[in-house]
Amino acid sequence: MSSTNQSIVTEFLLLGLSRQPQQQQLLFLLFLIMYLATVLGNLLIILAISTDSCLHTPMYFFLSNLSFVDVCFSSTTVPKVLANYMLQSQAISFSGCLTQMYFLFKLTDMDNFLLAVMAYDRFVAICNPLHYTTQMTYKVCVMLVAGSWVTASLNALLHTLLMARLSFCGDNIIPHFFCDVTPLLKLSCSDTHLNELMILTEGAVIMVTPFVCILISYIYITDAILRVSSLRGGRKAFSTCGSHLAVVCLFYGTIIAVYFSPSSVHSSEKDTAATVLYTVVTPMLNPFIYSLRNRDLKGALRKLVSRGNFSVQ
Repeated sequence: MSSTNQSIVTEFLLLGLSRQPQQQQLLFLLFLIMYLATVLGNLLIILAISTDSCLHTPMYFFLSNLSFVDVCFSSTTVPKVLANYMLQSQAISFSGCLTQMYFLFKLTDMDNFLLAVMAYDRFVAICNPLHYTTQMTYKVCVMLVAGSWVTASLNALLHTLLMARLSFCGDNIIPHFFCDVTPLLKLSCSDTHLNELMILTEGAVIMVTPFVCILISYIYITDAILRVSSLRGGRKAFSTCGSHLAVVCLFYGTIIAVYFSPSSVHSSEKDTAATVLYTVVTPMLNPFIYSLRNRDLKGALRKLVSRGNFSVQ
């Protein structure tokens, strides 16, 4: 759509991941399988935690919130991708594009904050075990999660409003499978310096501060584990953090590669591949990563499945 006025732009075209019909069919199947695995896996985690009283602890409270966010995160992009493949349509309205971008910002921030909160929870549990029950009360946990939602919502609203003020003229083709901020800024014919400045300053603070908190938490956790005289005790302490650390590395690695590298090294192909990792693959892997090495959670999942089988019979 060619225009010098933002109000005339009514839609964008999402190119997706491929234009080849055979590749599109394969991608449709892969995205469908990954989305179903994401929803099923994370919902099972939420149900297992909510139905097992042994898991009503701060760590699992935060994990159930992370699972909920991951379901929402995938649901922001994948259903639209699947619908586009089925309907053979690439169009997304201007308002729909901004709405999708808002929820992507919001849910990315929530993932970011929850990972930091979970690291702090492990820090208190391992480094200050005697004060754990008094420091990590239910009220504190609820306030941490609620504060994360409020901050994430305000940050997402800020960047969405900054994007809404821009004008788009000429090309309306987004070489991506969802409305991400980087390709949208490239399409704008307005001055995008304020948007870029806010991403590299305020946005960086929002992303980097929790990341630094995670690093500091793990420095203290590692020191505490190394001082444990019992090898078995040290392994047990680290096993509760290993899954979380794996998710942190995968999440932050892709985020930094896409959003905090110089624009000169960006390419549509690399950005798309990296965003598939953190928007589709990471939410799918989280339930497996957190349950594989967690006996309590695996036990709760077995109880949930056996209870379901019994009710069916």
